[in-house]
Amino acid sequence: MKQFRGSHSVNVTPFTADGSAIDLEANRRLIDWQISQGVPGVIILGTTGEFLTVSDAERAAFVEDTVAHVNGRIDVWVGASNAYSVNAARYAREAEAAGADGLMIIPPYYYAPTDDEIVGYYDLITKTCDLPIMLYNNPVTSNVDMSAKLVGRLTRAFDTVRYIKEASMDVARVYDIIEETEGVMNVFAGERIVESFLLGAVGYVNPFGNYIPRASTGIWDLLVAGRIEDAKAIQRHITIIEHTIAEGHPTYGHQCYSKALAAEAGCPVGDVRPPLTQFASLGEEGRTRAAKLKRIMADLDTLMDDLESKAA
Repeated sequence: MKQFRGSHSVNVTPFTADGSAIDLEANRRLIDWQISQGVPGVIILGTTGEFLTVSDAERAAFVEDTVAHVNGRIDVWVGASNAYSVNAARYAREAEAAGADGLMIIPPYYYAPTDDEIVGYYDLITKTCDLPIMLYNNPVTSNVDMSAKLVGRLTRAFDTVRYIKEASMDVARVYDIIEETEGVMNVFAGERIVESFLLGAVGYVNPFGNYIPRASTGIWDLLVAGRIEDAKAIQRHITIIEHTIAEGHPTYGHQCYSKALAAEAGCPVGDVRPPLTQFASLGEEGRTRAAKLKRIMADLDTLMDDLESKAA
């Protein structure tokens, strides 16, 4: 099985101006820009990609077009999550048929399923699809916290379950998962980038590649190169961005602001679909917060210039 490493971007799903359709051309421009900035992989139809608002027909066309456009230049993961196991398995098969490299799948959300039910969910998916699976542990959005013990059970049960985005807000979980699985599970940080790397994470999954791809990719490259303090300097800026966005919407602010900031970076991708609040509806408060975020992005660009010149 291919090994996946580095900083992968959880991409927004670009929509047309009226939100009625996915803007495939805008998606191609976004991906080309990310590739030019060194992003090694993207994950489409994750939480940042508003997968809950996309129809099955839109999903299929979007996955096919994305994989075809990337054409092997970087890794393409597809979010195949659904509260109904049969639908999740169908999404997984469709992604495999389209040529995706892997799947990111959160456990069944809302129901707060038991461990046995979670195992059954992934069992149905793995029986019908051979793609590598990245578990997504995010208790805030799924109402499920997959313990290290459960992750170990899933790793032992299914040969294709070898990755996890760990976003439980408990950075020690990175170490616990690696220990529980005897190093078989490859952990991707969901936050606390530097600390997760030092505990054994092999990559980073993040929404920042939508508007600061050079920094979100570079931070992991610096960590691998042993430049821990330089990576911490980037992380401080990313933390400020996270906190600033959370002031407006602690759970789902990344969708709206990722799209607004992508446009500021020169890559317009439309706005969010309801019920999420569109950026224009945020009024003066949103514009003030976006202006602050733009300043941080500019500071980050300067920092990246300095770090790259130091390495030259």
